[in-house]
Amino acid sequence: MIAASATANKASWFPIGTAVRATLAEGYNLEKFKRDMVAAFVVSLVALPLSMALSIAVGLPPQHGLYTAIIAGFVTPLLGGSKVQVSGPTAAFVVILAPIVSEYGLHGLIWCQLIAGVFLLAFGVLRLGRLISYVPYPVTTGFTAGIAVILGVISLNDMLGLGLNLSKGHFPEKVSLLAQNIGNTNPYEAAVGFTALLLIIYGQKIIRIIPSTILGVGAAIGLSMLFAHMGHPVETLASKFHYTTLDGSIMPGIPPYAPSINLPTHTPGQWYTIPSVAEFKIYLYPALVIAFLAALESLLSATVADSMARTKHNPNGELLGIGFGNLASGLCAGIPATGAIARTAALINNGGVSPFASAIHALLILAYMMALAPYIGEIPMAALAAILINTAYRMSHWRQFVHTVKIAPRSDVVVLLACFVLTVAIDMVAGVSVGMAIAALLLMKRVTEMTHVELENDKTSDALTEDAISRLPRDVMVYRIRGPLFFSTAEKVMDQADFMLEHVKTLVVDLADVDFIDMSGLVAIQSLVETVVHGKRRVMLVGNSNVLESVKRKLDASPMAGKVDYVSQMADVANAITAFKTA
Repeated sequence: MIAASATANKASWFPIGTAVRATLAEGYNLEKFKRDMVAAFVVSLVALPLSMALSIAVGLPPQHGLYTAIIAGFVTPLLGGSKVQVSGPTAAFVVILAPIVSEYGLHGLIWCQLIAGVFLLAFGVLRLGRLISYVPYPVTTGFTAGIAVILGVISLNDMLGLGLNLSKGHFPEKVSLLAQNIGNTNPYEAAVGFTALLLIIYGQKIIRIIPSTILGVGAAIGLSMLFAHMGHPVETLASKFHYTTLDGSIMPGIPPYAPSINLPTHTPGQWYTIPSVAEFKIYLYPALVIAFLAALESLLSATVADSMARTKHNPNGELLGIGFGNLASGLCAGIPATGAIARTAALINNGGVSPFASAIHALLILAYMMALAPYIGEIPMAALAAILINTAYRMSHWRQFVHTVKIAPRSDVVVLLACFVLTVAIDMVAGVSVGMAIAALLLMKRVTEMTHVELENDKTSDALTEDAISRLPRDVMVYRIRGPLFFSTAEKVMDQADFMLEHVKTLVVDLADVDFIDMSGLVAIQSLVETVVHGKRRVMLVGNSNVLESVKRKLDASPMAGKVDYVSQMADVANAITAFKTA
């Protein structure tokens, strides 16, 4: 207990590697290592083709996705705050990264990723991990479903062998282009793709010991070889992509080399050429978007992992881990990485118990890449498209989407649909931004409805029945404010400011039920006091010490200084009034 407490205290101020430290503190033995190995092997088989498919989806050769799975998949769990999370390229990034690659190329994407890594480190250092709870459920559900629709539809291009360029334009334009060319479907590509998709979905029910993704890809490779023998070759990784060897030769497929670290340089034309000030300013916004999505998805995935594995992640530690992971991935020509919910669930379901399992899965992918590159090149593009379509279906959570529309309050449904439609029609940034804005406005509307004002004196209310209050004379009125007092409710409070009757000489402003007040609220109180106070009329403010202290500081800096009494409890009001009249 003492050791665990010391570890927790240390993690609170030094959250780097909290998951590894917690694992070692609990004791890591051979049995746990065996479980991690089995889980890592299964996840690596799933992550290998998916990582390549995601890299292709953003407009890059497949090896960049593998670099991400290897580097970020190794660095993040060892430096992060979640015990069982797997990090790597994810489908949610596709709709963000594809436009960056299309406009700025790999050079621009790498620098956006490096800047995003710095942002993520800053988020962790500033301890912003808990802010993830402020993102409403309808927003995350809406933009996730929107991304799933986009990813699923654009994957039809390779699935059907259409050969279109869908890297530019908004989603409606891409749908229109697909619809115009649907008649050009290649039946052999489609046969390979749909065979892979069916086995990916149902293969686990046929052969339980083989991951369904591997079963689908394996069948697709066999079918593509059969079609090639019949004189109908289908597009594969080897036929579409190539790489340059160390001696300058051009070879098909993916390179059988480990990713290498590349430091920033001033050499023109290189991936890591340090950007100019103008370029840096251009990269800042997309980098911030990448950082936000990486933080959001990583922490959501870590929360899901906690519920499945009964663990507890350190959110600030996880932000630091994914920040370092993206910096390392960027320096090795990878693409942005984040926590991967599906791979994390696969790790947990197959017995993974520590961050070492995720690190091992990354090393296994490295081994596959170095030993099996020629065979990996035989994977059909249609099979990778089938993987993306299945991924899109699973991330859409359409049942939850429909269920939310049926049972959620109307305001939440508005947020959900707005976020979904704008994500699909424009982009994720528009969907999330507008969704958050609508959610905030609706929340303020609900809070405003909770705040109200009550006017009470000896003739207008039965609320003054306590002994201390019942002794208030006829010329005293109570102005009671209930609920938070901030910019959204300040005007509502002032709407009642013309209530004063001529015979009222003392106004008691009851702030006891005001648990929050901002600058707009303070200005509203000052305006109320200035409206009431004239001649011998007096104002008393009653409430908790924090609110009264804020109001006092505001009024002491105004012409109302010295014209207001401050009383901590309503029970003391009568005595204060008596003392005031005696004076």
